[in-house]
Amino acid sequence: MFIRNKKMLLSLAISSSLFSIPYAANASDHEHHEHEHHDSEHRQHSAHVHGVVEMNIAQDGEHILFEITAPGSDVVGFEYAPKDENQKQVLAQAVKTLNNPDSIFVLPSDAKCTLEEVHVSHNLSNDEGHDDHDHDHDHDHDHDEHDGEHHEEHSKHGEFNAQYEYHCEAISALNEIETKWFTQFTHSQKMTVQYLGDSGQKATTLTADAPAITL
Repeated sequence: MFIRNKKMLLSLAISSSLFSIPYAANASDHEHHEHEHHDSEHRQHSAHVHGVVEMNIAQDGEHILFEITAPGSDVVGFEYAPKDENQKQVLAQAVKTLNNPDSIFVLPSDAKCTLEEVHVSHNLSNDEGHDDHDHDHDHDHDHDEHDGEHHEEHSKHGEFNAQYEYHCEAISALNEIETKWFTQFTHSQKMTVQYLGDSGQKATTLTADAPAITL
């Protein structure tokens, strides 16, 4: 399966299955009426909050998919096209870091996970939705036109989108996922995480002091 198609499935699965799960810090907020539930869903897809990064994780058999959406201010400290050489270098370094998932995730070695695909994009350039890299280890170059359209609708501010796919030979050993995001991108304050997989459905918030989710 292609990563963009998987991304669509991931988003659909997450949105249809996890909105009923309260975040640990806001459990009581989800005991209200249906119209408030709708508002929560709208915020989940539309909110652009500085200091807050969103990560969706979905398991598909022996495959694990990650999607991270982050405000530009969290990643590089600005949300517009670079204005000078220094900002260009900062942006280039951020893209390089995002294209190296070993600098973002720590997965249990027992799970025997192998990276299969990486896709990183941002709109902090004159060409919105700019794809910096699309590493497809299966050599797929199929494009989803709706991906760019959704990205533009998601936020009027500059932001990054990163997608990763792993194949894990011993997926049952994938009992924890740790992120090094806060070490790499110090502007970020927290990361909201939604997970859907064989171990169940979970939603939580990660911080620099608590950077791991137990599955």
